[in-house]
Amino acid sequence: MKVRETRVYRGPNLYGYRPVIRLTVDLEELEDWPSDRIPGFVDGLLAYIPSLAEHTCSYGERGGFVKRLQEGTWFGHILEHCSIELQCLAGTPVTYGKARGTGEHGVYHVIYSYDEERVGLKAGEIAIKMLRSLLPPELPSALVNEPSTPDAPPFDFHAEQRALAKLAEKIALGPSTRSLVEEAKKRGIPALRLNDQSLVQFGYGKFQKRIQATVTSETRHIAVEIAQDKELTNKLLKDTGLPVPQSILARSEAEALEAAEEVGYPCVVKPYNLSHGRGVSINLQDAAQVKEAFARCYEMTDYVLVETYLQGNDHRVLVINDEVIAVAERVPGHVVGDGISTVAQLVDLVNADPRRGVGHEKMLTQIVFDHQAERLMAQAGVTQQTVLAAGQRFFLRSTGNLSTGGTAIDRTDAIHPDNIDIARRAAKVVGLDIAGIDLITPDISRSVREIGGGIVEVNAAPGFRMHVAPTEGRPRNVAAPVVDMLFPPGVPSRIPIVAITGTNGKTTTSRMVAHILKMSGRRVGFTTTDGIYIDGERVLKGDMTGPWSARVVLRDPTVEAAVLETARGGILREGLGFDRCDVGCVLNVSSDHLGLRGVNTLEDLAYVKRLVLEVVRKEGFSVMNADDPLVAKMADDADGQHVWFSMDPQNPIVREHVRKGGIAGVLEEGLKGRMLTLYRGEQYIPLLWSHLIPATLEGAAMFNVQNALAAATMAFCLGLTLEQIRQGLRTFDNSFYQAPGRCNVYDQHPFRVIVDYAHNPAAMEAMAGLVAKLRKKRSIGVIAAPGDRRDQDVQELGRIAGRAFDRLIVKEDKGLRGRQPGEVAELLRAAAAEAGNTDVEIVLDEITAVNRALAEGERDDLVVIFADEITSVWKQVIYFGKESPE
Repeated sequence: MKVRETRVYRGPNLYGYRPVIRLTVDLEELEDWPSDRIPGFVDGLLAYIPSLAEHTCSYGERGGFVKRLQEGTWFGHILEHCSIELQCLAGTPVTYGKARGTGEHGVYHVIYSYDEERVGLKAGEIAIKMLRSLLPPELPSALVNEPSTPDAPPFDFHAEQRALAKLAEKIALGPSTRSLVEEAKKRGIPALRLNDQSLVQFGYGKFQKRIQATVTSETRHIAVEIAQDKELTNKLLKDTGLPVPQSILARSEAEALEAAEEVGYPCVVKPYNLSHGRGVSINLQDAAQVKEAFARCYEMTDYVLVETYLQGNDHRVLVINDEVIAVAERVPGHVVGDGISTVAQLVDLVNADPRRGVGHEKMLTQIVFDHQAERLMAQAGVTQQTVLAAGQRFFLRSTGNLSTGGTAIDRTDAIHPDNIDIARRAAKVVGLDIAGIDLITPDISRSVREIGGGIVEVNAAPGFRMHVAPTEGRPRNVAAPVVDMLFPPGVPSRIPIVAITGTNGKTTTSRMVAHILKMSGRRVGFTTTDGIYIDGERVLKGDMTGPWSARVVLRDPTVEAAVLETARGGILREGLGFDRCDVGCVLNVSSDHLGLRGVNTLEDLAYVKRLVLEVVRKEGFSVMNADDPLVAKMADDADGQHVWFSMDPQNPIVREHVRKGGIAGVLEEGLKGRMLTLYRGEQYIPLLWSHLIPATLEGAAMFNVQNALAAATMAFCLGLTLEQIRQGLRTFDNSFYQAPGRCNVYDQHPFRVIVDYAHNPAAMEAMAGLVAKLRKKRSIGVIAAPGDRRDQDVQELGRIAGRAFDRLIVKEDKGLRGRQPGEVAELLRAAAAEAGNTDVEIVLDEITAVNRALAEGERDDLVVIFADEITSVWKQVIYFGKESPE
């Protein structure tokens, strides 16, 4: 069983709208060995992972997957279920998965969702090792061990599982952050994780907010600093009349002993600037215990606080945006005797609770025998081998922190109004938008002012898990008030997102839409094949049409609108870089990139590009080309409001759509030329004559007329005014600096030069139409084709070029993409000759080929160069016959 390819999809993708991992697995000989044919396999698998019995599988009921195993199922399917369940056992629960054949015998795509990418990948690795380990020796030896690792150590499932849980604990979002992310997503607010810790961005562009655990982008730094300084916090609260214990800062053992005498015994010793109960010792009865506690603290910090010990129960009062949202009574980690088991056995029993994990990975934390536990046992004369009486409760912790093994009881409905007021005032004094107030009192339902008690700490970034999943009592949705605070009603979280795909024209159309938005006063971020632009300035160079580039734009806090050119390659490689878009557009689908990454037909290509329409928001718009049959078929799966554009005013799809009240963009014939026209139901809106749009070369470049029509239709959907759309189109030209490599015209030679990036038959056909209109004397073409295209596509491009140009110079792209030198050029030459062109020459080097064409150009000739290195070729054109400044 080999893994041929591992692919991680981080956004909406061909397998769904959630992140998934796809393993392309070759079962090899195992294709002939389903689970029921392998002796002991099912029992061995269930011994490793008994919880697989909960999987319903295709039967839709508990035990469904076990039934499939017993009936006989293939290893791709088994791998899917195991990869899912291993993640669940590690504390990152997921549910979605499927296994599908690739069309090749024994080769499957195993797809499963993940919550944390590294955990998901590791789960797949462990699942494969585990399945191999369960293959008995009587099977062919090639099935038992990987040939590359015949001496690998025996598979240790429990060690692998512990390592996976540890990885999950290290990088997975903790319960607090997870609750906030889930609440945001429930409201349709996008969440982007910014690191492998707990820094998360809510919202896109200028509307974004950030959280780190439960610190928000609205949390004041000075308030966090105050909360971390326990001595200062105590003083500020005391100075405003709030109940606090007497507290003295000590820098040495002698000062700690002196402070203990002053505050009186029993007392508390704790680090002055640490959290999660680390180093805290309470109820110290004498100087010896103070010395021991000071030494323990001094290992962690240079200063300690010595405080009055307040009698009562430990309560955490959660204050969010000046309101008390939840209250939990925290009970220190403990065991309860049964008259039979030792303390050590009781701890094991408590830790067996599936809710308990390592650190913050689960809702409760396992109890460990550490310094504090040993001190408490020594004080009580108890050891790990002591058998406690039935019902005897013994505390192994002096504080109730959940991070050290404590439990929580919800007391939200019991808190006294006076205590609510005290907690709110404390949060305000410190200045925190989210604060955890630690209140010690014998009874939270009675006023602290009457029965005693006080505030022992005010915490920035308080943990939520004691509230969202208390050990006893009602869970509280404490994430909702945080999200309400960050995004009050009416405050947006999303900027407008326009996603544009298609075989040809998507770069120009994306630039047109971005330009219209910019001219309307928006600060636009957009992605294209030549870079990422923010407000018209290129910030990153290169082909930036994939999901990573989209996320760069959406993370920029200055961006007010995003226009994302979305290419096939990025979708196939990683999925989309956004969850939803306001406008999704498919311009066309024609032959290009076929035979690559499993896309072998035009229908396959259409299926890939359709994803952009599937993720349109319900309130958004799916803009489709009614003249393209493959695009027209996408309407059934397109989300949002359907919008069409067409170059044919008689297009039946558009006519019916407009009759029903829909929005459409249509090119109408008029007395003065062709008019870009918008319809909203019966409302007829003449927009702009096509010849007044510079990018159309006075209406001759019909492909740019179509691009302008699509751009205008999308801008109309975004709510821009007609004058803003007109002004945008009138000021957008096809110069090299505005649209590099997209029909760039240079008229400073005796002949006209056009530089373009047509690289497939449909694009070459469109350029051929323009050449026929602009040709005055002779046309010279400098052509090439990408090496990873099918022979038939290269040949078709060559035939079209052969018919369009009087003379052809065939060059070669710099990257051969797996071809031999000259191979593609010869295909083009032969195809052009077959089309009847007898003036074809091969000049492989692009610089030489371009110079040859320019040198041959005469007055009124038209030279069209289909460039690979766009910038280099443009410089050749403008400096031809001159001395280059470089």
